[in-house]
Amino acid sequence: MGVLLWTNCVFLLACGSGLGFGSPNRCDEVRKVFQLKQIGPNQLLPLSPRPGSDLQVCMSKNLTCCTKKMEEKYQVAARRDIQNLLQTSSSSLKFLISRNVAAFQETFEALIWQAENHTNVVLQASYRSMADQAVGPVRELFTDISLFLLGSELSVDDLVQRFFDALFPLVYNHLINPGLSDISPSYAECVRSSRRDVRPFAAAPGLLADQIARSGVSGKLLIQALHLGIEVINTTDHLQLSRECRRALLKMHYCPHCQGLTQSKPCMGYCLNVMRGCLASMAEIDSHWREFVHSLEGLSARMQGPQDLEQVLLGVHTLLHDAVGHAQKNGPRLSAQVHRLCGTPSRRPAQSVSLQHSSRDSIPLKAALSGSGDSLAVRRRDFLNSLRLYRTFYGGLADQLCVSELASGDGQACWNGTDIVKSYTLRVVGNGIKAQSANPEVKVKVADPVINQIIDKLKHINQLLQGKSIPKLGSLDQIETGSGDADGRYSGDCDDEDGCGGSGGDEVKRKVPRVSKLSPDVTSDQKHRHHNHHYPRAEDSAREGRSRSFGLTGAIWVLILPCLHMLLAL
Repeated sequence: MGVLLWTNCVFLLACGSGLGFGSPNRCDEVRKVFQLKQIGPNQLLPLSPRPGSDLQVCMSKNLTCCTKKMEEKYQVAARRDIQNLLQTSSSSLKFLISRNVAAFQETFEALIWQAENHTNVVLQASYRSMADQAVGPVRELFTDISLFLLGSELSVDDLVQRFFDALFPLVYNHLINPGLSDISPSYAECVRSSRRDVRPFAAAPGLLADQIARSGVSGKLLIQALHLGIEVINTTDHLQLSRECRRALLKMHYCPHCQGLTQSKPCMGYCLNVMRGCLASMAEIDSHWREFVHSLEGLSARMQGPQDLEQVLLGVHTLLHDAVGHAQKNGPRLSAQVHRLCGTPSRRPAQSVSLQHSSRDSIPLKAALSGSGDSLAVRRRDFLNSLRLYRTFYGGLADQLCVSELASGDGQACWNGTDIVKSYTLRVVGNGIKAQSANPEVKVKVADPVINQIIDKLKHINQLLQGKSIPKLGSLDQIETGSGDADGRYSGDCDDEDGCGGSGGDEVKRKVPRVSKLSPDVTSDQKHRHHNHHYPRAEDSAREGRSRSFGLTGAIWVLILPCLHMLLAL
């Protein structure tokens, strides 16, 4: 009978070792994943499961394949993983805006070149005697307009007045008071200085300045707004995660590995709580981002008539032709006024006479104008149609990451932060800072001050886009903000690597808060699915058996203990 008892005991011990830490399978699998994801050197892994008394976050009653050094590496990996996900999720939006910033700038430059070319063609055809000398002032005018559109804080009125100042001596010399030779430089300077008094071009300078300022402010505001859009995305792509968030991400992503559960995924409700907590500040951008998209649509709708940059630029040659024609028509009066101010024209020694041609010929510009069509308006329309698809981007980002990337699928068992379960039973909170007060997974102390600054910038640009805070005509203030929340600081600025004490301990039983009728939160995955039917259902069945647990079951110990007593007696 002793031999039979001994045989049974050996069999039971062998079975017990197969269910527990004795099998090399668990740590070997952890080692493979650890190496595959390049989390750290394999030397950090223990050869076999061990007690995890030194762990701060991934604590368990069972034996573990993790060490404290591994836990630190896992936390770095979890932070890297989530930032990679954020960048991936925003990449198409960022590309859309960046591509159109470049496209709009190229369109502006093409329009500038086309407008300059049309102006020179008109002057050459209608006022040939002065056209060659006018090329320089025309180039300077459109160069200044280009600089203004691309962000320079030039005064549009100054640059337009400077152009007409330079143009008047040419008009006077070749069209109003032509002679055998050009007027002297000193006399030309006097004519230039007299232009604003004698007003040879009537209202044309003021009209052109007004048109360029109105359309130009709208155009450069569009570019500036898109640059801010890129800044918002860059800021949120590199969000500084709080200490509580980093620990929660570690617990959600990699603590299952410590128990050999390398293929497990978090429950949907658990993932939502963690991600909504980590991205709570980012969710505060939502309403301002929606308004940003709507305000861009409003600006685009207003960019017509006097604010249609394409129409204004391609109409400069017509306005200029008429302005010069007005001066030529009023030549005798202007000549007398200049004579009173500057005296008898002083001329250089006689040179060959340029032929004068002042009739307004038919200029073949129709094809060129129609060829450009409504290119700028069409480009704006196509861009805004695409951008409109991203108007809810920041409000649903946490949910999107859980649904598409992180959480367990429909009908599968899932990780709830402690174990593999059928479904997550704790309360699922909403998005935003206020909702996180009831978050059972992540404590959110204060709003991120960097996000507050971005929100301030969005508020400012939205005011400008809506025309509620337009600066003086022809200029545009830089988008500056306050410092955000004066008392704001990151909710966690101490890493575990810095020696911060762990908040972990044995799992304590958490109370499930009751939800009021008005609360948007839910108390279980089932209620969350009821209100958010587009999310996959939480898993309905636990993984079969508990073979993934390193601890020996109580039943096995009950059978083995008598055997141990017998062996000791022998």
